[in-house]
Amino acid sequence: MRKTYVTTMPNHIGAFLKASECFAQLGINITRVSYNKAVDSHTLFIDADGDADKLARADVLLSEIGYLQAPRSEESIVLLEFSLFDQPGSVTRVLRLIQSYELNISYISSQENGTDYQAFKMGLHVSNGKLLEDFLAKAQEICPVRILDYNHSEKVYDNSIFYQSFVSDLVRRLGLSEDKRNDLLVNANIIMQMLDEKGLSPYKTFESIGRFARLLAVCRGDAFSPRITRHKVADNTEVILIEPPCGSNTAIMVSCGETLFFDCGYALYRDEMTRIFKRLLPDFDSMVKRVCVTHADVDHCGLLPLFDEIIASEETSRCLLLEHGGEYGYREQNELHRPYVSICKILTSYEPPCPDKVVSKWHARTDAIQPLEQVGFYEFGEMRFEVYVGRGGHLKGETVLIDYSHRVVFSGDIFINVHGLTSEQAEYNQYAPVLMTSVDTDPVLCALERKSILQRLGKGNWQIFGAHGMKKDYDPSEKTD
Repeated sequence: MRKTYVTTMPNHIGAFLKASECFAQLGINITRVSYNKAVDSHTLFIDADGDADKLARADVLLSEIGYLQAPRSEESIVLLEFSLFDQPGSVTRVLRLIQSYELNISYISSQENGTDYQAFKMGLHVSNGKLLEDFLAKAQEICPVRILDYNHSEKVYDNSIFYQSFVSDLVRRLGLSEDKRNDLLVNANIIMQMLDEKGLSPYKTFESIGRFARLLAVCRGDAFSPRITRHKVADNTEVILIEPPCGSNTAIMVSCGETLFFDCGYALYRDEMTRIFKRLLPDFDSMVKRVCVTHADVDHCGLLPLFDEIIASEETSRCLLLEHGGEYGYREQNELHRPYVSICKILTSYEPPCPDKVVSKWHARTDAIQPLEQVGFYEFGEMRFEVYVGRGGHLKGETVLIDYSHRVVFSGDIFINVHGLTSEQAEYNQYAPVLMTSVDTDPVLCALERKSILQRLGKGNWQIFGAHGMKKDYDPSEKTD
Protein backbone atom coordinates (compact mmCIF):
# COMPACT_ATOMS: atom_id res chain seq x y z
CA MET A 1 0.00 0.00 0.00
CA ARG A 2 1.31 3.43 -0.96
CA LYS A 3 0.48 6.66 0.83
CA THR A 4 1.53 10.27 0.37
CA TYR A 5 2.36 12.25 3.50
CA VAL A 6 2.25 16.03 3.38
CA THR A 7 4.41 16.93 6.34
CA THR A 8 5.10 20.28 7.96
CA MET A 9 8.74 20.25 9.02
CA PRO A 10 10.59 22.67 11.23
CA ASN A 11 13.15 24.54 9.19
CA HIS A 12 16.31 23.34 10.90
CA ILE A 13 19.14 20.83 10.51
CA GLY A 14 18.13 17.17 10.81
CA ALA A 15 14.41 17.69 10.22
CA PHE A 16 14.17 15.19 7.36
CA LEU A 17 16.38 12.72 9.25
CA LYS A 18 13.85 12.71 12.07
CA ALA A 19 11.00 11.92 9.65
CA SER A 20 13.09 9.25 7.92
CA GLU A 21 13.82 7.52 11.22
CA CYS A 22 10.07 7.20 11.88
CA PHE A 23 9.64 5.21 8.67
CA ALA A 24 12.85 3.20 9.08
CA GLN A 25 11.93 1.88 12.53
CA LEU A 26 8.63 0.61 11.10
CA GLY A 27 10.22 -1.01 8.05
CA ILE A 28 8.41 1.34 5.64
CA ASN A 29 10.06 2.14 2.31
CA ILE A 30 10.18 5.76 1.13
CA THR A 31 9.49 5.79 -2.64
CA ARG A 32 9.41 9.53 -3.36
CA VAL A 33 10.52 12.68 -1.58
CA SER A 34 9.93 16.26 -2.67
CA TYR A 35 11.16 19.36 -0.88
CA ASN A 36 12.08 22.70 -2.43
CA LYS A 37 12.93 25.43 0.04
CA ALA A 38 12.59 28.08 -2.66
CA VAL A 39 8.94 27.06 -3.11
CA ASP A 40 7.90 26.29 0.48
CA SER A 41 10.32 26.25 3.38
CA HIS A 42 8.27 23.89 5.55
CA THR A 43 6.31 21.48 3.35
CA LEU A 44 7.87 18.08 2.64
CA PHE A 45 6.10 15.44 0.53
CA ILE A 46 6.89 11.78 1.26
CA ASP A 47 5.49 8.78 -0.62
CA ALA A 48 5.78 5.67 1.56
CA ASP A 49 5.09 2.02 0.73
CA GLY A 50 4.14 -0.43 3.48
CA ASP A 51 1.43 -2.41 5.20
CA ALA A 52 -1.71 -0.53 6.20
CA ASP A 53 -1.11 -1.09 9.92
CA LYS A 54 2.47 0.17 9.68
CA LEU A 55 1.37 3.27 7.78
CA ALA A 56 -1.25 3.91 10.44
CA ARG A 57 1.49 3.68 13.07
CA ALA A 58 3.59 6.12 11.02
CA ASP A 59 0.66 8.57 11.17
CA VAL A 60 0.88 8.44 14.97
CA LEU A 61 4.66 8.87 15.13
CA LEU A 62 4.70 11.79 12.71
CA SER A 63 1.86 13.46 14.59
CA GLU A 64 3.70 13.02 17.89
CA ILE A 65 6.71 14.91 16.57
CA GLY A 66 4.49 17.62 15.09
CA TYR A 67 5.02 16.80 11.41
CA LEU A 68 1.36 16.14 10.62
CA GLN A 69 -0.87 19.11 11.29
CA ALA A 70 -4.35 20.02 10.11
CA PRO A 71 -3.95 22.78 7.52
CA ARG A 72 -5.32 26.19 8.37
CA SER A 73 -7.62 26.37 5.39
CA GLU A 74 -8.33 30.09 5.63
CA GLU A 75 -4.70 31.08 5.96
CA SER A 76 -3.39 32.86 2.90
CA ILE A 77 -1.14 35.68 1.82
CA VAL A 78 -2.59 38.91 0.49
CA LEU A 79 -0.46 41.33 -1.50
CA LEU A 80 -1.53 44.93 -0.87
CA GLU A 81 -0.39 48.20 -2.39
CA PHE A 82 -0.57 51.31 -0.20
CA SER A 83 -0.39 54.65 -2.01
CA LEU A 84 1.59 56.70 0.54
CA PHE A 85 2.44 60.39 0.43
CA ASP A 86 6.22 60.59 -0.09
CA GLN A 87 7.30 62.20 3.17
CA PRO A 88 8.97 61.03 6.40
CA GLY A 89 6.81 58.86 8.64
CA SER A 90 4.10 58.07 6.05
CA VAL A 91 4.48 54.32 6.40
CA THR A 92 4.55 54.44 10.20
CA ARG A 93 0.77 54.77 10.57
CA VAL A 94 0.25 51.77 8.28
CA LEU A 95 2.77 49.67 10.21
CA ARG A 96 1.11 50.55 13.52
CA LEU A 97 -2.26 49.49 12.08
CA ILE A 98 -0.76 46.19 10.89
CA GLN A 99 0.66 45.62 14.35
CA SER A 100 -2.66 46.39 16.02
CA TYR A 101 -4.30 43.65 13.94
CA GLU A 102 -1.39 41.29 14.71
CA LEU A 103 -0.75 40.61 11.02
CA ASN A 104 2.59 39.22 9.92
CA ILE A 105 4.45 40.92 7.06
CA SER A 106 6.01 38.46 4.58
CA TYR A 107 7.09 40.86 1.84
CA ILE A 108 7.87 44.58 1.52
CA SER A 109 8.85 46.52 -1.58
CA SER A 110 8.85 50.25 -2.27
CA GLN A 111 10.88 52.81 -4.18
CA GLU A 112 10.41 56.48 -4.96
CA ASN A 113 9.26 57.13 -8.52
CA GLY A 114 9.66 60.88 -8.97
CA THR A 115 6.08 61.68 -7.93
CA ASP A 116 4.60 62.84 -4.62
CA TYR A 117 3.51 59.25 -3.81
CA GLN A 118 5.12 55.87 -3.32
CA ALA A 119 3.45 52.56 -4.20
CA PHE A 120 4.31 50.62 -1.04
CA LYS A 121 3.72 46.86 -1.54
CA MET A 122 3.31 44.49 1.41
CA GLY A 123 2.49 40.81 1.63
CA LEU A 124 0.44 40.01 4.76
CA HIS A 125 -0.45 36.65 6.33
CA VAL A 126 -4.22 36.56 6.79
CA SER A 127 -6.08 33.78 8.60
CA ASN A 128 -9.53 35.34 8.75
CA GLY A 129 -11.52 36.97 5.94
CA LYS A 130 -13.51 39.23 8.26
CA LEU A 131 -10.29 40.44 9.89
CA LEU A 132 -8.95 41.41 6.46
CA GLU A 133 -12.13 43.35 5.64
CA ASP A 134 -11.88 45.29 8.90
CA PHE A 135 -8.20 45.97 8.36
CA LEU A 136 -8.75 47.26 4.81
CA ALA A 137 -11.54 49.57 5.99
CA LYS A 138 -9.22 51.12 8.58
CA ALA A 139 -6.29 51.28 6.14
CA GLN A 140 -8.41 53.18 3.60
CA GLU A 141 -8.79 55.93 6.18
CA ILE A 142 -5.00 56.39 6.09
CA CYS A 143 -4.35 56.12 2.33
CA PRO A 144 -5.68 54.48 -0.86
CA VAL A 145 -5.17 50.69 -0.76
CA ARG A 146 -5.69 48.01 -3.40
CA ILE A 147 -5.30 44.24 -3.47
CA LEU A 148 -2.87 43.04 -6.14
CA ASP A 149 -2.83 39.71 -7.98
CA TYR A 150 -0.56 37.48 -5.94
CA ASN A 151 1.46 36.04 -8.83
CA HIS A 152 4.15 33.62 -7.68
CA SER A 153 5.44 33.12 -11.20
CA GLU A 154 7.00 36.58 -11.19
CA LYS A 155 8.23 37.05 -7.63
CA VAL A 156 8.33 34.91 -4.53
CA TYR A 157 6.56 37.08 -1.98
CA ASP A 158 6.51 34.37 0.67
CA ASN A 159 7.39 30.68 0.84
CA SER A 160 6.45 29.61 4.34
CA ILE A 161 2.88 28.56 3.53
CA PHE A 162 2.99 28.53 -0.24
CA TYR A 163 1.25 25.20 -0.89
CA GLN A 164 -1.65 25.81 1.46
CA SER A 165 -2.13 29.33 0.15
CA PHE A 166 -1.99 28.14 -3.46
CA VAL A 167 -4.51 25.34 -2.93
CA SER A 168 -6.81 27.58 -0.87
CA ASP A 169 -7.05 29.88 -3.88
CA LEU A 170 -8.04 26.96 -6.17
CA VAL A 171 -10.64 25.70 -3.72
CA ARG A 172 -12.13 29.17 -3.31
CA ARG A 173 -12.21 30.02 -7.02
CA LEU A 174 -14.09 26.89 -8.05
CA GLY A 175 -16.16 26.36 -4.92
CA LEU A 176 -14.61 22.96 -4.21
CA SER A 177 -15.17 20.95 -1.06
CA GLU A 178 -12.37 20.88 1.51
CA ASP A 179 -11.87 17.12 1.07
CA LYS A 180 -10.30 17.83 -2.35
CA ARG A 181 -7.54 19.99 -0.83
CA ASN A 182 -4.97 17.27 -0.14
CA ASP A 183 -5.28 15.62 -3.58
CA LEU A 184 -4.82 19.00 -5.27
CA LEU A 185 -1.80 19.77 -3.14
CA VAL A 186 -0.11 16.40 -3.77
CA ASN A 187 -0.69 16.38 -7.53
CA ALA A 188 0.48 19.98 -7.94
CA ASN A 189 3.66 18.99 -6.13
CA ILE A 190 4.19 15.93 -8.36
CA ILE A 191 3.93 18.06 -11.50
CA MET A 192 6.28 20.64 -10.01
CA GLN A 193 8.85 17.96 -9.17
CA MET A 194 8.53 16.38 -12.63
CA LEU A 195 9.05 19.69 -14.46
CA ASP A 196 11.76 20.81 -12.04
CA GLU A 197 13.77 17.69 -12.89
CA LYS A 198 13.44 18.66 -16.56
CA GLY A 199 15.04 22.02 -15.78
CA LEU A 200 11.88 24.13 -15.85
CA SER A 201 11.16 26.72 -13.19
CA PRO A 202 9.00 25.24 -10.41
CA TYR A 203 6.84 28.33 -10.53
CA LYS A 204 5.93 27.53 -14.15
CA THR A 205 3.86 24.67 -12.71
CA PHE A 206 1.92 26.83 -10.27
CA GLU A 207 1.49 29.62 -12.80
CA SER A 208 -0.01 27.18 -15.33
CA ILE A 209 -2.31 25.43 -12.84
CA GLY A 210 -3.42 28.76 -11.41
CA ARG A 211 -4.19 30.28 -14.79
CA PHE A 212 -5.93 27.09 -15.91
CA ALA A 213 -8.16 27.20 -12.80
CA ARG A 214 -8.88 30.90 -13.27
CA LEU A 215 -9.88 30.28 -16.89
CA LEU A 216 -12.26 27.51 -15.82
CA ALA A 217 -13.77 29.75 -13.16
CA VAL A 218 -14.26 32.96 -15.16
CA CYS A 219 -16.08 31.14 -17.97
CA ARG A 220 -18.97 29.99 -15.77
CA GLY A 221 -22.53 31.27 -15.53
CA ASP A 222 -23.37 34.29 -17.68
CA ALA A 223 -19.73 34.43 -18.83
CA PHE A 224 -20.07 31.00 -20.48
CA SER A 225 -20.34 31.94 -24.15
CA PRO A 226 -19.41 29.11 -26.52
CA ARG A 227 -19.27 29.67 -30.25
CA ILE A 228 -22.29 27.90 -31.79
CA THR A 229 -22.50 27.26 -35.54
CA ARG A 230 -24.78 25.21 -37.79
CA HIS A 231 -23.55 23.10 -40.71
CA LYS A 232 -25.64 21.29 -43.31
CA VAL A 233 -23.92 17.98 -44.08
CA ALA A 234 -26.65 16.12 -46.05
CA ASP A 235 -30.12 16.71 -47.44
CA ASN A 236 -31.82 15.99 -44.12
CA THR A 237 -28.89 16.29 -41.71
CA GLU A 238 -27.45 19.22 -39.79
CA VAL A 239 -24.57 19.42 -37.31
CA ILE A 240 -24.73 22.00 -34.54
CA LEU A 241 -21.22 22.63 -33.25
CA ILE A 242 -20.85 23.98 -29.71
CA GLU A 243 -17.33 25.21 -28.89
CA PRO A 244 -16.92 26.13 -25.20
CA PRO A 245 -13.95 28.23 -24.09
CA CYS A 246 -12.59 25.29 -22.06
CA GLY A 247 -12.88 21.57 -22.79
CA SER A 248 -13.92 19.66 -25.88
CA ASN A 249 -16.51 20.65 -28.43
CA THR A 250 -19.95 19.07 -28.37
CA ALA A 251 -21.36 18.32 -31.82
CA ILE A 252 -25.09 17.63 -32.16
CA MET A 253 -26.14 15.76 -35.30
CA VAL A 254 -29.82 15.98 -36.20
CA SER A 255 -30.70 13.59 -39.04
CA CYS A 256 -34.16 12.59 -40.24
CA GLY A 257 -35.69 13.52 -36.91
CA GLU A 258 -33.07 11.70 -34.78
CA THR A 259 -30.43 13.33 -32.56
CA LEU A 260 -26.90 12.15 -31.76
CA PHE A 261 -24.27 13.98 -29.70
CA PHE A 262 -20.50 13.66 -30.21
CA ASP A 263 -18.46 14.24 -27.01
CA CYS A 264 -19.74 16.46 -24.22
CA GLY A 265 -17.14 18.68 -22.51
CA TYR A 266 -16.44 19.31 -18.83
CA ALA A 267 -18.80 18.42 -15.98
CA LEU A 268 -18.12 21.87 -14.53
CA TYR A 269 -20.38 23.40 -17.18
CA ARG A 270 -23.32 21.02 -16.76
CA ASP A 271 -25.87 23.75 -15.98
CA GLU A 272 -24.62 26.07 -18.71
CA MET A 273 -24.57 23.34 -21.38
CA THR A 274 -27.96 21.96 -20.35
CA ARG A 275 -29.52 25.39 -20.86
CA ILE A 276 -27.99 25.52 -24.35
CA PHE A 277 -29.20 21.99 -25.18
CA LYS A 278 -32.76 22.92 -24.16
CA ARG A 279 -32.65 26.09 -26.23
CA LEU A 280 -31.37 24.29 -29.32
CA LEU A 281 -33.50 21.16 -28.86
CA PRO A 282 -36.94 22.01 -27.39
CA ASP A 283 -37.67 18.31 -26.75
CA PHE A 284 -34.35 17.70 -24.99
CA ASP A 285 -35.95 16.70 -21.68
CA SER A 286 -38.17 14.04 -23.27
CA MET A 287 -35.86 12.67 -25.96
CA VAL A 288 -33.68 9.57 -25.71
CA LYS A 289 -30.26 11.14 -25.28
CA ARG A 290 -27.46 9.38 -27.18
CA VAL A 291 -23.82 10.39 -27.28
CA CYS A 292 -20.85 8.99 -29.19
CA VAL A 293 -17.55 9.42 -27.33
CA THR A 294 -14.44 9.74 -29.49
CA HIS A 295 -12.14 8.86 -26.57
CA ALA A 296 -12.13 8.80 -22.77
CA ASP A 297 -10.36 12.04 -21.84
CA VAL A 298 -11.94 13.96 -18.96
CA ASP A 299 -12.65 17.04 -21.08
CA HIS A 300 -14.76 14.92 -23.48
CA CYS A 301 -16.71 12.88 -20.94
CA GLY A 302 -17.81 15.28 -18.21
CA LEU A 303 -21.50 15.33 -19.11
CA LEU A 304 -21.87 11.60 -19.85
CA PRO A 305 -24.11 11.07 -16.78
CA LEU A 306 -26.73 13.24 -18.59
CA PHE A 307 -27.15 10.69 -21.36
CA ASP A 308 -29.27 7.55 -21.65
CA GLU A 309 -26.98 5.77 -24.09
CA ILE A 310 -23.20 6.19 -24.42
CA ILE A 311 -21.74 4.74 -27.64
CA ALA A 312 -18.01 4.03 -27.48
CA SER A 313 -15.28 1.78 -28.78
CA GLU A 314 -14.54 -1.30 -26.73
CA GLU A 315 -11.36 0.24 -25.31
CA THR A 316 -13.10 3.51 -24.38
CA SER A 317 -15.87 1.51 -22.72
CA ARG A 318 -13.27 -0.40 -20.71
CA CYS A 319 -11.62 2.87 -19.65
CA LEU A 320 -14.93 4.28 -18.38
CA LEU A 321 -15.54 1.02 -16.50
CA LEU A 322 -12.13 1.26 -14.81
CA GLU A 323 -12.87 4.81 -13.68
CA HIS A 324 -16.30 3.83 -12.37
CA GLY A 325 -14.60 1.12 -10.30
CA GLY A 326 -12.22 3.66 -8.73
CA GLU A 327 -9.20 2.56 -10.78
CA TYR A 328 -6.97 4.57 -13.08
CA GLY A 329 -8.25 5.14 -16.61
CA TYR A 330 -5.87 4.94 -19.56
CA ARG A 331 -4.69 8.54 -19.29
CA GLU A 332 -3.93 8.20 -15.58
CA GLN A 333 -2.04 4.96 -16.18
CA ASN A 334 0.58 7.21 -17.79
CA GLU A 335 2.63 8.55 -14.85
CA LEU A 336 3.48 11.75 -16.75
CA HIS A 337 -0.21 12.51 -17.36
CA ARG A 338 -1.71 11.26 -14.09
CA PRO A 339 -1.24 14.33 -11.84
CA TYR A 340 -2.67 16.77 -14.41
CA VAL A 341 -5.66 14.52 -15.12
CA SER A 342 -6.28 14.09 -11.39
CA ILE A 343 -6.25 17.87 -10.94
CA CYS A 344 -8.57 18.26 -13.95
CA LYS A 345 -11.05 15.80 -12.48
CA ILE A 346 -11.08 17.65 -9.17
CA LEU A 347 -11.34 21.15 -10.64
CA THR A 348 -14.15 20.15 -13.03
CA SER A 349 -16.09 17.83 -10.64
CA TYR A 350 -15.79 14.83 -12.97
CA GLU A 351 -17.76 11.67 -12.23
CA PRO A 352 -17.67 8.62 -14.53
CA PRO A 353 -21.00 7.45 -15.97
CA CYS A 354 -22.95 4.37 -14.90
CA PRO A 355 -21.59 1.35 -16.85
CA ASP A 356 -25.15 0.22 -17.67
CA LYS A 357 -25.47 3.18 -20.02
CA VAL A 358 -22.35 2.35 -22.05
CA VAL A 359 -22.83 0.51 -25.36
CA SER A 360 -19.51 -1.09 -26.28
CA LYS A 361 -18.76 -1.25 -30.02
CA TRP A 362 -15.86 -1.46 -32.43
CA HIS A 363 -13.18 -3.78 -31.14
CA ALA A 364 -9.70 -3.06 -32.49
CA ARG A 365 -7.29 -5.91 -33.18
CA THR A 366 -4.41 -6.13 -30.74
CA ASP A 367 -2.02 -6.99 -33.60
CA ALA A 368 -3.01 -4.00 -35.77
CA ILE A 369 -0.06 -2.44 -37.56
CA GLN A 370 -1.79 0.41 -39.39
CA PRO A 371 -2.16 3.75 -37.55
CA LEU A 372 -5.94 3.52 -38.08
CA GLU A 373 -7.89 0.27 -38.45
CA GLN A 374 -11.34 0.06 -39.99
CA VAL A 375 -13.43 -1.81 -37.40
CA GLY A 376 -17.06 -1.47 -38.45
CA PHE A 377 -19.89 0.81 -39.48
CA TYR A 378 -22.38 3.07 -37.78
CA GLU A 379 -25.63 4.20 -39.39
CA PHE A 380 -27.57 7.16 -38.12
CA GLY A 381 -30.43 8.79 -39.99
CA GLU A 382 -29.26 9.21 -43.56
CA MET A 383 -25.60 9.01 -42.54
CA ARG A 384 -23.46 5.87 -42.94
CA PHE A 385 -20.09 6.07 -41.23
CA GLU A 386 -17.11 3.81 -41.55
CA VAL A 387 -15.57 3.57 -38.10
CA TYR A 388 -11.82 3.53 -37.43
CA VAL A 389 -9.96 2.96 -34.19
CA GLY A 390 -6.44 4.27 -33.75
CA ARG A 391 -3.51 2.51 -32.08
CA GLY A 392 -3.45 4.98 -29.18
CA GLY A 393 -1.34 7.85 -30.45
CA HIS A 394 -3.57 10.30 -28.61
CA LEU A 395 -5.33 7.84 -26.27
CA LYS A 396 -6.15 4.15 -26.47
CA GLY A 397 -9.67 3.60 -27.79
CA GLU A 398 -9.66 6.77 -29.95
CA THR A 399 -12.33 6.62 -32.66
CA VAL A 400 -12.74 8.31 -36.04
CA LEU A 401 -15.98 8.22 -38.07
CA ILE A 402 -16.00 8.92 -41.83
CA ASP A 403 -19.05 9.17 -44.10
CA TYR A 404 -17.62 8.88 -47.61
CA SER A 405 -20.93 9.60 -49.39
CA HIS A 406 -21.48 12.93 -47.66
CA ARG A 407 -17.77 13.73 -47.06
CA VAL A 408 -18.09 14.19 -43.31
CA VAL A 409 -15.49 13.28 -40.66
CA PHE A 410 -15.61 13.22 -36.86
CA SER A 411 -11.95 13.02 -35.88
CA GLY A 412 -11.85 13.55 -32.09
CA ASP A 413 -8.49 14.91 -30.96
CA ILE A 414 -6.42 13.12 -33.60
CA PHE A 415 -7.16 15.97 -36.01
CA ILE A 416 -8.33 19.40 -34.84
CA ASN A 417 -8.52 22.75 -36.59
CA VAL A 418 -5.70 24.51 -34.74
CA HIS A 419 -6.20 27.65 -36.84
CA GLY A 420 -9.90 27.73 -35.99
CA LEU A 421 -9.62 28.15 -32.22
CA THR A 422 -11.17 31.09 -30.41
CA SER A 423 -8.78 33.15 -28.27
CA GLU A 424 -10.15 31.46 -25.11
CA GLN A 425 -9.69 28.00 -26.62
CA ALA A 426 -6.15 28.85 -27.69
CA GLU A 427 -5.31 29.98 -24.15
CA TYR A 428 -6.90 26.86 -22.63
CA ASN A 429 -4.92 24.61 -24.98
CA GLN A 430 -1.61 26.07 -23.73
CA TYR A 431 -1.69 24.43 -20.32
CA ALA A 432 -2.08 20.67 -20.85
CA PRO A 433 1.09 20.36 -23.01
CA VAL A 434 3.08 22.05 -20.22
CA LEU A 435 1.59 20.14 -17.31
CA MET A 436 1.52 16.72 -19.05
CA THR A 437 4.66 17.29 -21.19
CA SER A 438 2.49 16.24 -24.18
CA VAL A 439 -1.26 15.89 -24.81
CA ASP A 440 -0.58 12.73 -26.81
CA THR A 441 0.32 9.32 -25.42
CA ASP A 442 2.66 8.83 -28.40
CA PRO A 443 3.10 12.05 -30.42
CA VAL A 444 4.86 10.32 -33.33
CA LEU A 445 2.10 7.72 -33.65
CA CYS A 446 -0.59 10.41 -33.34
CA ALA A 447 1.01 12.30 -36.24
CA LEU A 448 0.82 9.13 -38.34
CA GLU A 449 -2.84 8.69 -37.39
CA ARG A 450 -3.56 12.30 -38.37
CA LYS A 451 -1.89 11.74 -41.73
CA SER A 452 -3.80 8.49 -42.16
CA ILE A 453 -7.15 10.29 -41.78
CA LEU A 454 -6.33 12.74 -44.57
CA GLN A 455 -5.02 9.97 -46.83
CA ARG A 456 -8.43 8.30 -46.64
CA LEU A 457 -10.28 11.32 -47.96
CA GLY A 458 -10.92 11.33 -51.71
CA LYS A 459 -11.65 14.17 -54.09
CA GLY A 460 -14.18 16.83 -53.17
CA ASN A 461 -14.97 19.19 -50.32
CA TRP A 462 -14.89 17.57 -46.89
CA GLN A 463 -16.19 18.81 -43.55
CA ILE A 464 -13.97 17.67 -40.68
CA PHE A 465 -15.37 18.08 -37.17
CA GLY A 466 -12.49 17.89 -34.70
CA ALA A 467 -13.10 17.98 -30.96
CA HIS A 468 -11.54 21.42 -30.51
CA GLY A 469 -11.88 24.48 -32.72
CA MET A 470 -14.07 25.30 -35.69
CA LYS A 471 -15.05 22.77 -38.34
CA LYS A 472 -12.32 22.30 -40.98
CA ASP A 473 -13.26 22.60 -44.65
CA TYR A 474 -10.82 20.39 -46.52
CA ASP A 475 -10.17 19.67 -50.17
CA PRO A 476 -7.36 17.11 -50.79
CA SER A 477 -6.57 18.78 -54.11
CA GLU A 478 -5.60 21.99 -52.32
CA LYS A 479 -2.40 22.50 -50.36
CA THR A 480 -3.03 22.28 -46.62
CA ASP A 481 -0.98 22.57 -43.42
